[in-house]
Amino acid sequence: MAAKDERPIVIKKVKKVAGGHHGGAWKVAYADFVTAMMAFFMLLWLLNVSEKETLQGLADYFTPSNASMSNASGAGDILAGTALESEGAKASGAIAGTTPSTTVKEKETHSKESAQQQDWNPQVAAREDRALAQLESQIKAAIQETPELSQHQDQLIIEQTPEGLRIQLIDKDGRPMFRQGSAEMYRFAARMLETIAGVIQTLPNRMAISGHTDALPNRGNRDYTNWELSADRANAARRVLANAGVSRDRFSEVTGKAATEPLFPDAPLRPENKRISILLLREAPVIDPAFGAATP
Repeated sequence: MAAKDERPIVIKKVKKVAGGHHGGAWKVAYADFVTAMMAFFMLLWLLNVSEKETLQGLADYFTPSNASMSNASGAGDILAGTALESEGAKASGAIAGTTPSTTVKEKETHSKESAQQQDWNPQVAAREDRALAQLESQIKAAIQETPELSQHQDQLIIEQTPEGLRIQLIDKDGRPMFRQGSAEMYRFAARMLETIAGVIQTLPNRMAISGHTDALPNRGNRDYTNWELSADRANAARRVLANAGVSRDRFSEVTGKAATEPLFPDAPLRPENKRISILLLREAPVIDPAFGAATP
């Protein structure tokens, strides 16, 4: 009986397997979330304390430079940026919703046109035309009435142009105004300039003097070309006019043109191409600005 009543003893053995650490992954995700929230609230705080102009500039800074639209971009209000209407990486400083400002060149053109509209006066232009025509007659008469210059009156050309009254002293065959290849003026040419100076003192117009040569290269000095020669001759004419009483403030420019503007383009070697040109500039525009740009 005792043997039958004995129960077998069962021993349960539980095999434990060591597991890995499970507590780090959620911490990384939570740290990223907290950092993002902190950055978001800092952004809200900065938007609240910053001035509107600063925010506008920031929005414009992040506006794509290659955008091609005229409306405002962004989220509207203080976050709205402005986009460029023309190509190029130019920063836009305009407020959202406004049209781009005019360029500097457009402003200068508009200013010149406005000045011409204000300055142009038909009566003033007509009065100046009459004064220049009278001046032309006086110069021709003064040359004709001077015995030593009357034989050289065919070397004087006077014409009215849109820019003003152009007075030209030209060479003739066998009667040059300057020594060959030099800026030394013959006496008759200096006397003609002195006579002209005595007449043009009656008007306050500024003047531009230019020297011209023929197409024949200057000989003797390779470095002294027709450019230097024509400039020196123009400056010599200026000195004669100044010494004869023309105010030095009236000379607007003195230039040498060499053979670039011949009097006879089809005959560049003709002596008449060698000349001194004195342009008395008009002080008032002579063309109605409504029909085009006026020439000062």
